[in-house]
Amino acid sequence: MVRILIASGVLAGSLALGGCVAGVAVGAVDLAARSAKGRPVPNAYLQPTATNDCTSYATRYGTVHIIDVEQHTPSRIIVWGTVDDGKEKRSFQCNYGSKITGFKLRAIKTRD
Repeated sequence: MVRILIASGVLAGSLALGGCVAGVAVGAVDLAARSAKGRPVPNAYLQPTATNDCTSYATRYGTVHIIDVEQHTPSRIIVWGTVDDGKEKRSFQCNYGSKITGFKLRAIKTRD
């Protein structure tokens, strides 16, 4: 009986430590991946350029109105606005690094 208790204690301890070791390993891999990417380059000085570039891009969908410009991360600016082509008004989100990296156009739901 004592041997069974000792064996189950050793098994439970190894499983607990195995989870701990796995957690440490995952943390080390995550840290290595982050340092391999390097530090993001701050681009807050590009907010006026981001606004102009995103406005120019959005004009293909209609008249542009900028709602907000946000420094989302040190290296990512987000410009939000609306476009109106005379038929419908839509919202957009423009992601900017050192150039436009993404543009999403969405319908604006109206209340009935």
